[in-house]
Parts: sequence; structure tokens; C-alpha cells
Amino acid sequence: MYRPRIVGRANVPERGPVLLASNHLAALDTVIIPTSAIRPVQFLIKSSYFTGPGILGRFKRWFFTSIGGVPVHRATGRDARAALDAGSSILRAGSVFAVFPEGTRSRDGKLHAGHGGAAWMARDTGAAVVPVGLIGTGTVRPLSHLLPGRPRIEVRFGDPLDLTDLEGVPDGKARREITERMMAAIARLSGQERSGSVNATSRD
Repeated sequence: MYRPRIVGRANVPERGPVLLASNHLAALDTVIIPTSAIRPVQFLIKSSYFTGPGILGRFKRWFFTSIGGVPVHRATGRDARAALDAGSSILRAGSVFAVFPEGTRSRDGKLHAGHGGAAWMARDTGAAVVPVGLIGTGTVRPLSHLLPGRPRIEVRFGDPLDLTDLEGVPDGKARREITERMMAAIARLSGQERSGSVNATSRD
């Protein structure tokens, strides 16, 4: 429907745990990434999408489960740690897990500062970290795929990050460096301006 142009798909390792770290522009991102990757992808989705009533609620549960969604409470403290543990469990099983280091989607189009959770999972599991740059998903509107001259969505998978020089570095310092390398790579792939601050413009 949206004619995605996919670049660098071969950069995703064919075997072993892989952490896909992507920018986040729209709800569509959680569909575009797993349908563009060469391997099945799992990711965390707000638990409310799995608990709705009626036919629509059942459809959402089926849909998000079928594309690899794992329900998680949007919270802090114990629930946030449970989310990280869920992601780490997926990676330890040798699977592919996608995460948005910004924590929520950007409404101003800028790439905001990354949270440390993605780096913690990478450090905890030894998974290969592949940056992903999404372009154009924030401009997609319902039925816009029917319009002539519509812009194309682009998904760019970057080279896995080389983190070998961080072996033996204290955890806190290593996580900060991994987060910075992640966000720098995502910025290069997506072409976004970096805001330098945490994203507080969206609750999605």
C-alpha cells in the first residue's frame, strides 16, 4: 500500500540475537519494521492494545500478536524493568527485537535523546545492534496510499554497531556510549536533526 523502499536489509544478521534500534515517527512504524526485515521481529506494544472489548478489541489482539507485539504496561519502576527483562528474554532466545530508544514518537520530526534501556539490553545480552532509519512514515495519513504522486516510505537498515572497544568499560559509561552511537547512527540513516533533549511531546 505504501510502497516502502528498503535499503540495507542484508545488514541484519541471519542468525543470533539482533537489537533493531529505530527512530519513531508514527504508529505505522511498528508495522513497517517487521514487514521490512528479513527475519521475524518482536517488539513491545502498550498493553491497552491487547485488552480492548468487542470485535475491534479481538482484531487488535490478533493483529498485534501476529506481527510480533509483546504487551507491556507504560509505566516506571517495576513495570519498566519488566519491559527490559522481556526484551532481554527475546534476545537471549536468539531472536530479533525492535526498540525505539526515544521512548515515544517524535511529533516535531526531530530525533530526540535516547533512553538507556536499549543500551542496557544490548549490554546484557551481547546482541548485535542494528540501527534503523525510517523516512516518511510521519507523513502517512489514512487512505493516502490512494493519492497520486504520494511520497514513498523508506526503511534503512544500517551496519551493525562495532561495540568491541567497550568490553571491560564500566557499565554506566558503556551504556551512555552505546546510546550515543545508536542515536548518531539513526540520525545518519534518517537524516533527522537531533534535538539534544528527551522527547516530551507525545504520550504514544
